[in-house]
Amino acid sequence: MDGKRPDIGKLTRLMERLRGPGGCPWDREQTLPSLVPFIIEEAYEVVSAIDSGSFESVKEELGDLLFQIIFVSRIAKEAGQFDLSDVIERSYEKMVRRHPHVFGDKEARTSEEVLMQWAEIKKGEKKPEGAEAGYLSGVPEVLPALMRAHKISEKAARAGFDWKDVDEVLKKFEEELKEFMEALRMRDAAAMEEELGDLLFTVVNISRFIEVNPEDALRKTIGKFITRFHHVEKEISGRGRDLSSTPIEEMERLWGEAKAKEKKSKKPTP
Repeated sequence: MDGKRPDIGKLTRLMERLRGPGGCPWDREQTLPSLVPFIIEEAYEVVSAIDSGSFESVKEELGDLLFQIIFVSRIAKEAGQFDLSDVIERSYEKMVRRHPHVFGDKEARTSEEVLMQWAEIKKGEKKPEGAEAGYLSGVPEVLPALMRAHKISEKAARAGFDWKDVDEVLKKFEEELKEFMEALRMRDAAAMEEELGDLLFTVVNISRFIEVNPEDALRKTIGKFITRFHHVEKEISGRGRDLSSTPIEEMERLWGEAKAKEKKSKKPTP
């Protein structure tokens, strides 16, 4: 942090050159649809960097994500639709409009009041052409299912469609678990899929009541599983053997070692 003003023009000029005559053949071939996988990948790499706790990694990955925004804006400019300055201006106007408790005469004393006000403002905004109307509209279908379920359940709750407390949701979970177990007992594939979906959606609602983001929780658990599995794999391969011929009892013992190692390495929360 040396106090320099950010010069986003450096990146826009770079992109102009990459897309221009004599630029990069790959960059010149890209279209909005072709960039979608890269945008998603870069967004998740930002999340991964945040999880790592490394600000240096966060800085690098944010730069990569910003470059994708500039890339999309450049393609749109070439098509005569908009440019980066339009994107920035639209975002600025929207954020001011959605914060009337800061820039206007509205009041919002708590985060909950802010979110309810935000939802009402969004509902009154002009929807993009072809967008479906409705209180639950506007949650992108391309989001991971767990994240989308969380956002939809949040929006429904703000409209008053919700349980009173987490105990009620836990009762619902028990009910859905019984229904899933019955479908499993009957070996009814369609029913198992439906009831498992209901069960997962209820777990998402439990997470909302206890203020845990289910996408974050599952992502961290997956990372933990991979770390422990790598420990098991490394120990077994170090003995000149492979996983497929190793008894499950030995793998479980090594798994326990990995758990104990994690617990020992964790610093106490201040």
